[in-house]
Amino acid sequence: MAWFCSFFYKDVMRNIIYIPIALLLFVAIGCNNDQQQPVMKDEVKDAVTDTTTATAAATALSKDGTVIAYEKNGQGPSLIVVGGALSHRNAYTRELSAKLASHFTVISYDRRGRGESKDTKPYAVDREIEDIEALIDKAGGSVYLYGTSSGAALALLTAEKLGPTKITKLALYEPPYGSASKEAVASEKRAVNKFLSDDEPAEAVTFFLEKRGIPSDKMEAMKQSPEWKDMVSMAPTLMYDLAILGDGTVPFDVAKRIAIPTLVMDGEKSFPFMHATADTVGKTIPGAQRKTIKGQTHNLSADAGGPVLLEFFK
Repeated sequence: MAWFCSFFYKDVMRNIIYIPIALLLFVAIGCNNDQQQPVMKDEVKDAVTDTTTATAAATALSKDGTVIAYEKNGQGPSLIVVGGALSHRNAYTRELSAKLASHFTVISYDRRGRGESKDTKPYAVDREIEDIEALIDKAGGSVYLYGTSSGAALALLTAEKLGPTKITKLALYEPPYGSASKEAVASEKRAVNKFLSDDEPAEAVTFFLEKRGIPSDKMEAMKQSPEWKDMVSMAPTLMYDLAILGDGTVPFDVAKRIAIPTLVMDGEKSFPFMHATADTVGKTIPGAQRKTIKGQTHNLSADAGGPVLLEFFK
């Protein structure tokens, strides 16, 4: 099992590589491929590459008052990237931003409970949608949206809820539905929640990654890496990703209501269930484009993904 893990080890001797995601870059339009997005305007406190943290201007970012840290790079139509499990904006997104910054204002952010973003209890998936909506409002009212892994699932839910006025195009890379039975998904939720309730965040992360298929030798290498402390600090957000995935099956009712240009992608060398899921999601979203990216695993590289996203969003 390896669904919605937001990173994979390329080599035991190399650092962990976080999957973008997201990026994500997610979007949606009212059935007009050529609809233009407003350019994100810089505020006095937000130069192009500045990070918005707990400043007075940022405290109202989300409806419940949660501060969401973000940064924007480049110029042009706004593109929000939504990341997957155990990811934050300071990893893969930087490489992707560099690839796209000459064409878009790429907005990457720390999902609530991660990095420099704050958190407010109780958690609900709708709160994460409101976080993205707050960033959209900062960007001028409409954006392109791209999500990867569990971030792709969040982007899908966001596009359906906010509609084509706020999201004018949507790109999804390997939303991790369909990896296990409903019973297995429910069992994993209980196990992760038990570790967290017992104040064992490292064990929760270990369990989660082992369920994603990380072998024991690479797991030990991860625990010795500089990234391990960050992953453990984000352990409570694993329950957020599991909540976003629901019972683990494709949310057909949501996908059928997407009414904007959508691109559904998977990697040629990814897990077999990812191909089947991408096919199902692509067929369910009306008029969606479907693309398999050669040579790619669940960890889509910026070099391979950047040109595909550029072609779609332009």
